Amino acid sequence: MRAAVGTGMGRVRSGAGRLRAGLRGVFRITVARLRRRPTGRELTAGVIGLLVVAFLGGGLAQLRVDTGIDSFLPAGDPVLGSLDAKANAFGGDPVVVLLQSPQPRGLLHGDQLSEVLRLEGNLSKLPDVAEVYGPGTALNQIALSARNLVAQISGRRDALRQAAVDQAKAGGAPDAAAAAAGDAALTGFDRRYGSLLVGALPAGLPTLSNDRFIDSVVFGGTDQVRPQWSAIVPNPATVAVLIRPRAELDQGGTSRLVDSVNAAVSTSGLPTSKVTVSGVPAVTASLTDQVQREFPLLGALALLAVAALYVLVPWSARRRDRWRPLVTTLIGTALTLAGFGWTGRPVSLGIVAFLPILLGIGSDFPLYIAQPARRRRVLVAALAAAVGFGALAVSPLPFVRELGIALAAGIVVTAGVALVLRRWLDVLEPTTTGPAWVLPRPRRRSWWIRVPAAVLALGLAAGGWAALPSLPVQADPETLASGLPALDQARDTEQVLGASGEVNIMLRGPDVLTPAALAWSRHAEDLVAQDYGDRMHPITTASSLLGFLGANPTAEQIQAAADLLPSYLASAVIQPDRRSSIGVFGVELQDLGQQSALIDGLRAHLPPPPPGYTSDVVGLPVAAARAYDVVSSGRVLLNVLAVVVAGLVLLIGLRERRDAVRGVLTVVLSTGWVLGLAWLLSGSLNPLTMAIGALTTATGCEFAVMLAEARRGRRPWLLRSVALAVSAAVLGYLALAASDLAVLRQFGLLLALGVVTSAAAAVVVVEALMPPTEAEIPAGPAGAGRGGPTVGRLTAWWPGTRRTRRRRDRGSDLGRRIPGGRGPAEESDRGAATLPESDDVVITRV
Repeated sequence: MRAAVGTGMGRVRSGAGRLRAGLRGVFRITVARLRRRPTGRELTAGVIGLLVVAFLGGGLAQLRVDTGIDSFLPAGDPVLGSLDAKANAFGGDPVVVLLQSPQPRGLLHGDQLSEVLRLEGNLSKLPDVAEVYGPGTALNQIALSARNLVAQISGRRDALRQAAVDQAKAGGAPDAAAAAAGDAALTGFDRRYGSLLVGALPAGLPTLSNDRFIDSVVFGGTDQVRPQWSAIVPNPATVAVLIRPRAELDQGGTSRLVDSVNAAVSTSGLPTSKVTVSGVPAVTASLTDQVQREFPLLGALALLAVAALYVLVPWSARRRDRWRPLVTTLIGTALTLAGFGWTGRPVSLGIVAFLPILLGIGSDFPLYIAQPARRRRVLVAALAAAVGFGALAVSPLPFVRELGIALAAGIVVTAGVALVLRRWLDVLEPTTTGPAWVLPRPRRRSWWIRVPAAVLALGLAAGGWAALPSLPVQADPETLASGLPALDQARDTEQVLGASGEVNIMLRGPDVLTPAALAWSRHAEDLVAQDYGDRMHPITTASSLLGFLGANPTAEQIQAAADLLPSYLASAVIQPDRRSSIGVFGVELQDLGQQSALIDGLRAHLPPPPPGYTSDVVGLPVAAARAYDVVSSGRVLLNVLAVVVAGLVLLIGLRERRDAVRGVLTVVLSTGWVLGLAWLLSGSLNPLTMAIGALTTATGCEFAVMLAEARRGRRPWLLRSVALAVSAAVLGYLALAASDLAVLRQFGLLLALGVVTSAAAAVVVVEALMPPTEAEIPAGPAGAGRGGPTVGRLTAWWPGTRRTRRRRDRGSDLGRRIPGGRGPAEESDRGAATLPESDDVVITRV
């Protein structure tokens, strides 16, 4: 035992000695290099490296995430312009704060209403707040107006009586007759305004501390809230505070506003049983937080998966070199993101999918460039993939368009970095151990196999393309945003308020407080209540604010009422210059298809506005419905455009024109198949998966071009690279399945299916549907028959395939490249090596 321990300790000391010796050697080499005067090339490389690092650091530091609602709406559309005009006049969609009390009227009686008023005042002082509407401020304004109105009525009454008395005395009437004349002058006045005074007397003094006054105004002497108060007092135990942000507030400001609202509510000290902060700004702020969390996590997951694949699969002889294509891709990805940062433009929801997609596909091209293959074909395939992604730039949705532009730029930048670092990548040596991966010769199949296979493949693809225009678009917010924490709060708010969104009927003209304009607003409100009352309900309208004037008020009465109406309440629906007014109607969360039908029906049935006036239906639900219509109608164009532009790039860039046809046919087949799978599996698409053709174009063109090159040049290592690229793309896309957002999960799974169908379609096109011409088929040995013997299949691509030699194959072009060797000068700029002239190939599985 002592001997064993001594031996073990000796080994430890020996290992420690070797470690110290190694460290000393590294130190000596480092010191020697530092003392050596650098060459001009080294200095140039160092300066370039420092500039790149500075560019990356500065750009990534400025990168911002913005998932504001504008990124989901059609940019430049007139509907979005109307929404902006409404926001400029009346503020944006509100942040909604629901305060629930354990007791009915608990927040409306005693000192609690004053605390609610104080909270509303603190919220109104927050930056970027346009207006705050709540029960405290509204009741306080009504109390002030009521006191002013009573004072004005009393003063007017006294002045009218005194004027009549003075006039009678001036005519010589005695005091008794003058007093009688004064009383007679009040008869008409008391008949008109006496009811207001009498109604105010039982409630007592109009102040917030008078519970009887509050109950008379809000409840009208009953146990139910009056309809006109339902927006800010939805039930006796709940009050709502609406915080409207200023127009054109970016997502960063919105997130800060929501955080400030949460902080103000939490420190208010109100005795609440439940507090809910919701609304469109709160949902978008939550989405931004989710994107910022998932962006690095999903990117890291995709990086780990792709890195494990590159390291564990023996595609290169030296394991330490297998990192090089992935490092090249990371540099290209970082440069692309830094470019977005330097432009000052924030990135939106699509950036979450950017990293997994680019890591999965972008790493293919450094891998191909590192292989002994013609670089022209690699660059043309990369450009075709870039324009396929770039076709998303025609999408009307900014976040889809941004994803396409970012992916296109990422592919181009990554390919450019790979070219710059090609000498660094050239050290990669195909593995010499394990499978030889020799590409088999094609054989001629009988027509009764090829024709049915071609018909089946084309039929399935045609069915998928035919289903594209009719596939429903799943645009239900509850489904797409499933997993977002703020969505649960939005549902709670909708249950309490009966709505989670606002639709506005807007009237513009020279004066929206004329009798004709007010009558039109009342007519529009009645139409909504009659035809759409089950899906919309009024919150605040100009006609409801002035409803106490009766059915046909005169211009003088409207003017007098407008002067008495608190500006705080009037500004919610009437612009101060009286050139525009809105009716605010609440709508529930619903599928955008149903919402679009509702908006179209409402717009069609609105009464014609008075001469000189214009009317419109505006609001966020209207813009979202418009986005749904635009995206749904343009889905075929988006997918076809990607195929056409990628095909043109292949046709112009490739010397072998038939490879361009193969690439286009591969994309057509793979897109049709994946659309058919989407129809079978889910029966619908979402705003991201509608562009599956544009995304499948990138992989389809790449796989078809590289497989055709592998067959033509009999390059087994290129086959292995294609197999590796397929696996990397699938793993990168599957990383999106870990997202908490349903729309990204569906997107990632469908993209992974698209990669598989692209690879299958490329095999079908190259092997069966479009076999090589006689000029492309190597001459076989004498007596081998036309095209020579077949010695394997394209399916034997993955490591674990062992090939042994059986037949002779002299006189063929098998002697081009072997694992560990280099190809002919006319096909590559690397050295040449030949395959031994003995033994043909047969495949066996390990």
